[in-house]
Amino acid sequence: MNQYKSVGTETSIVDADPHRLIQLLFEGATARIAAAKGHIERKEYDKKNNQINSAISIVGGLQDSLNLDAGELAQNLERLYNYMIRRLFEANIRNDISLLDEVGGLLGQIKSAWDEIRDEALDSLKQEGRI
Repeated sequence: MNQYKSVGTETSIVDADPHRLIQLLFEGATARIAAAKGHIERKEYDKKNNQINSAISIVGGLQDSLNLDAGELAQNLERLYNYMIRRLFEANIRNDISLLDEVGGLLGQIKSAWDEIRDEALDSLKQEGRI
């Protein structure tokens, strides 16, 4: 089953346009946060730690993908990603599910907005020569 999931994920990444890759990052971070919550509930702290560290890496990747020259929105997102990373670290230290819920909710809101701007985002990436 895990091999099947891995192949499916790899296929999604290979076939994805830049907009879809960002969606996959949001989905990956959200999935890892959900898994970490389950690990906290089961007191599987090593597994929780791995999931949260992976979510932190993904949020960092989202942050690195920002074009900070694009204006205020990108700068606000950078600050929000910094905040989420700090909250994830704190959740990891405290085993605090409410902090994971907070970050998961923020990621969900940003993903929803990202999902709605697909055509605009692709046009922008084309103009920048990124696709």
